Amino acid sequence: MDKALSGFRILDMTHVQAGPTCSQLMGFLGADVIKLESPAGDATRKQLRDIPDADSLYFTMLNCNKRSITVNLKNDQGKAVFTRLLGICDVVMENFGPGVLNRLGFGWEKIHEINPRIVMASIKGFGTEGPYAAFKAYENVAQAMGGSMSTTGVPDGPPFATGAQIGDSGTGVHLMAGILAALLQRERTGRGQYVECAMMDCVMNLTRVKWRDHQRIGRGPLPEYSIQEFSTFTPRAGNDSGGGQLGNAVKCKPGGPNDYLYVVVQEHVWAAIAKRIGGDALVADPRFDNIEVRRENQAEMWQMLEDFASSYTKRELMEVLNEINVPCGPIMSTEDLFDDEHVKLREMMVELDHPERGKWFNLGCPIKLSDSPVDFERSPLLGEHTDEILNEVLGYSENEIAGFKEAGAFTR
Repeated sequence: MDKALSGFRILDMTHVQAGPTCSQLMGFLGADVIKLESPAGDATRKQLRDIPDADSLYFTMLNCNKRSITVNLKNDQGKAVFTRLLGICDVVMENFGPGVLNRLGFGWEKIHEINPRIVMASIKGFGTEGPYAAFKAYENVAQAMGGSMSTTGVPDGPPFATGAQIGDSGTGVHLMAGILAALLQRERTGRGQYVECAMMDCVMNLTRVKWRDHQRIGRGPLPEYSIQEFSTFTPRAGNDSGGGQLGNAVKCKPGGPNDYLYVVVQEHVWAAIAKRIGGDALVADPRFDNIEVRRENQAEMWQMLEDFASSYTKRELMEVLNEINVPCGPIMSTEDLFDDEHVKLREMMVELDHPERGKWFNLGCPIKLSDSPVDFERSPLLGEHTDEILNEVLGYSENEIAGFKEAGAFTR
């Protein structure tokens, strides 16, 4: 079946999370993703294993819809195979440390010489230029240096990393946007180009409303924050909405760690909320008459909502508030989401079968296209498609493949 990215071939040299997130999304959308691994394989194949000697969930959940080939890039015959792959691919992706590909003889200039139409996409912690360029980065390092951690948590507590991997997976999504833009430009120019995403840059982009607030501090208080004592930087705001409308997580019964409903109190729904939780007296209370005074008195407002919520579970309270058109949603634990009918209907949790680990669940594709439905295929075993790619994609004969193997092109 023809899909959105059918006909595009991606040579994916990335490992761990950021790059594989990007290439898996493109594989979901129909691209032929060739995962080129060293003979040792992606490090995450062995990290945090839950089944001995089987690829870990860390690896399988980031590498569906790909084919695996092992190539020894320190071997002359391996380099010959790699060069031939570069010549027939539309995109080559890498997230090696600074200078690794150059030392192997495959910097951007050389790759562009081999295939002027290829798009080279790189993920770096801090980019290839600047004082931080040589630093190593990981998920929480990128969150720390991109402004996310300093703005996450409660005002009087320590900074927190987010549960969402905005440094790794967030950068992967940014990279896909850059790759697709470069492929579109190639349609006009006939030339490929170098695409780079730095994890720090992408975290900064995902915290853009905090940069909005940083520039407002000097002009007065930020009324949407529940705290009103500000320094010269955007503070941690707990569960404050951070937008024009007040929002917060309200504790419900039975009081477990995720028994909360997030509620947004829009201006036009306040009267209905007040009527439901406090009757006419609360509707007429001047402390909550409009958004400006509600911001000033929001601590009291949230306490009243929480007192009301103590009689309901988060799902029950959601039904009560939905009846009066109040935007709200329960805090969903991983257990809640794993068994959720809406999630299953949206194919965001998909069961797959693996020859080593058996059945497991993989996250689906969050991008839905009406004319490009997603078929899900399990992650590949290390080097599983080496012979297939050499023969079907590169056109090598069985004798040539045997010669490469004897020369050590695919092993250490």
